[in-house]
Amino acid sequence: MIQLAIYCIANRKRGVMMTIEEILAGESKNVEFKENLPEKSIKYMKSVVAFANGTGGKIIFGIADKTREVVGFDKEDVFKKMDAIANAVSDSCEPAIIPDITLQTVDGKTVIVVEVSEGRQRPYYIKALGRDGGVYVRVAGTTRLADEYMIKELLFEGSNRYYDQALCTGLNVTDEDIDVLCKAMKEQAVKNARTEEQKAAIKDVGRQQLRSWGILIERDGKDYPSNAFAILTGNGGLHVATQCGVFKGTTKAVFVDRREYTGPLWEQIDEAFQFVLRNIHLGAAIVGIYRQDVYEIPPDAIRELIINAMVHRSYLDHGTIQVAVYDNRLEITSPGKLPMGQTMERMKEGYSKIRNEALAHAFAYMNLIEHWGSGIPRIIDKVKAAGLREPEFIGGEVDLRINIYRGQVDGTVDLNNAIKVPDKTEKMPDTMKKMPDSDNEVPDTIEKMPDSEQEQQIYKYVLENGSITTAETVEILDVKHRRARAVLLNMVKDGYLIKEGAARSTIYVKNTEGR
Repeated sequence: MIQLAIYCIANRKRGVMMTIEEILAGESKNVEFKENLPEKSIKYMKSVVAFANGTGGKIIFGIADKTREVVGFDKEDVFKKMDAIANAVSDSCEPAIIPDITLQTVDGKTVIVVEVSEGRQRPYYIKALGRDGGVYVRVAGTTRLADEYMIKELLFEGSNRYYDQALCTGLNVTDEDIDVLCKAMKEQAVKNARTEEQKAAIKDVGRQQLRSWGILIERDGKDYPSNAFAILTGNGGLHVATQCGVFKGTTKAVFVDRREYTGPLWEQIDEAFQFVLRNIHLGAAIVGIYRQDVYEIPPDAIRELIINAMVHRSYLDHGTIQVAVYDNRLEITSPGKLPMGQTMERMKEGYSKIRNEALAHAFAYMNLIEHWGSGIPRIIDKVKAAGLREPEFIGGEVDLRINIYRGQVDGTVDLNNAIKVPDKTEKMPDTMKKMPDSDNEVPDTIEKMPDSEQEQQIYKYVLENGSITTAETVEILDVKHRRARAVLLNMVKDGYLIKEGAARSTIYVKNTEGR
């Protein structure tokens, strides 16, 4: 007991104690309340594990979660409860989790604060449930069972490995395939060079370079492709795509136009970039005596944001990058939670946490990125310099969504004296291949939804995320695996979804061929 009291004092000196304001602000992504200490420790152990698998967090015992009423504990048995919590965490979690357990007085009552730090030996799980069923994560302020993709992500983080540098099973490449990739990468490097000096400095890329980056894996004198090779080229059975859409209004209720781009990543970047330019306003500015075209969103910021999503997304996640143009904003969503050690604040400040090291090397060579970590600050600066509000960053637990709000450039602006000169609003012509339509123009159509409420939930998820797995369906519908599979197969039968892949790699995507 004396040792525990000393431990609490030491923690207080390290500054782990929360302020009353923080406590009374309510539950959040990193804060959870418990009115009492549950008899069954698993009721809070899930959150302990989830915090360790995420960015850390605090569980405060003695505060009602709904009312935020401070209940507190009797001073006579509070240390027994602290001992019980410490023992439960020690006995229940694998790998070992050592929380900071402290006391704090709020409104004259004693509460217990359990602080769990971000773990480095992921995935953490509840021993009794095993790694397959005992891994939990935090999503939108709630504790959820991790799906298969998330567990794999945590495994790579915990072993300090990169998924894109792992061997791509099932993909065989020839010498010709490797040479084609090397040639294409150099062409992109030359194309993206900003100066003649930069262009002249570009060297041929060869096998040895690809090996050092992790794009090729040499074994017994033979080269094998990594996942990065498959991702870069668009081969290997990995569903790597970019979905682009234009929506009427500020929600996804009504499609105006939509595309899905596949193939080499550099092609997807260019196609998505041109798609956005075709669907935002183009005005003009007078600089000196010259007239210059001006988009309502800086094109450099748009392109850099798409590139950033490509190089930093999780390729373990079967979802797709989504580029959506609404009446009021451009929204780009990339699959996967933020990498271990990364936060929204750090990202905005230029802190780089590489998720795909091989891709990052390849993008740097192709002059798609300059200095690792500098992309987001540059995007923010360019958007603010254009007179737009600062980009909005949302999520980070399952995916990352970035919004740039449109400036509605609808005329000619004289930057010399800020006087507007009326001009016609223009859009770039759409020279890209369109999806089959009955008319010359794409009509505003409301997406037809399935009749079943469960199927509607699944269909909305697919529209927003690009694909769905059986495990995700189980969690969304809160049903057993057999029922989830039956729902998905029925949606395939009715023409709403298409089944892709096999066995554990099976995903379900939207049927774009019509019903």
